[in-house]
Amino acid sequence: MTLSETAPDRPIADVAVLIVAYRSRATLDQCIAALAAQTVMPRQVFVLENGSPAGERIDAARLPDWVNFVASEDNLGFAGGNNRLAEMADSEWLALLNPDAFARPDWLEQFLVATDRYPDISLFGSTQYAANFPGLLDGVGDVYHATGLAYRAGYMRPVALLPDDGEVFAICGAAAFWRRSVFDALGGFDERFFCYNEDVDLAYRAKLQGYRAVQLRDAAVEHLGYASSGRRSEFATYYGVRNRLWVFMKNTPGWLFWVLSPLHAGVTVLLWLSAARFGQFTVFGRALGDALKGRHEMMASRRDIQHARVTSPSTIARAMSWNPARLLTRAPDVRPMSAARAGPSD
Repeated sequence: MTLSETAPDRPIADVAVLIVAYRSRATLDQCIAALAAQTVMPRQVFVLENGSPAGERIDAARLPDWVNFVASEDNLGFAGGNNRLAEMADSEWLALLNPDAFARPDWLEQFLVATDRYPDISLFGSTQYAANFPGLLDGVGDVYHATGLAYRAGYMRPVALLPDDGEVFAICGAAAFWRRSVFDALGGFDERFFCYNEDVDLAYRAKLQGYRAVQLRDAAVEHLGYASSGRRSEFATYYGVRNRLWVFMKNTPGWLFWVLSPLHAGVTVLLWLSAARFGQFTVFGRALGDALKGRHEMMASRRDIQHARVTSPSTIARAMSWNPARLLTRAPDVRPMSAARAGPSD
């Protein structure tokens, strides 16, 4: 049975929903049920069983027959998993959705409204509400701070802070929309990242190519967050630290790289010392060591990225957040659309 046969009275959007599931049996049913309740249905839905341990793998028989199930014996990471599903999809838009994110019934409908309102935009982020904490946000876009630290804006902040639609530096991969042609042109996610900060890296590369990212107020999901990995797990710390340095190396353009490098290095050392409070001094150091081992590879990627970029360092600097208070409080940085130009810039 196809999606159109499942909901013949509802319109179908030219969207492929990509769900990469790792140890996600506890949340996936709710995620799929939320998609089934959409006022506008996606044309395709893909679920990847991403190498979960034996006994924790997704049972394909429990999924509706309109879900395209893909199994991997190995964990491909968020980056590799989404790339694999994107290769299988043939819709105009790719909707990345975490298995612990539950779309509100009009999620896709509000996205379609936005594509009409902003026809030249190719990256859209969703409002993420904290699923287990009513009245709190889980995220309203990703901020890239001048220190080289990226953070999910609005995390665990009051819903009253929810901004209107606007431009953000990057969109959070937990519930994000990418125009397929742009995703492909950028080469998709960098699979060397495996997991964490790969969404910031991809959005940063898009920005260097002149594309704008818009955060949508009314396209919303309820998000548990860290359901698979744990917020302060060694896994999250390792990949978060290693990949943060790689994002900075690869993408920070021109003179901005040299101006911000001492600041980034200083903040990284402070965070390393602070990690000792959580018993993660060693894993933090190992992540830094591995990031530096990969520096030649990253700098080679940097040369290609910077050679092809069309956006100036000054433009990137203006798109960053420079306020230390915003960093410490995870304050949103969603800028009015009137200040943004849609589509590639010169």
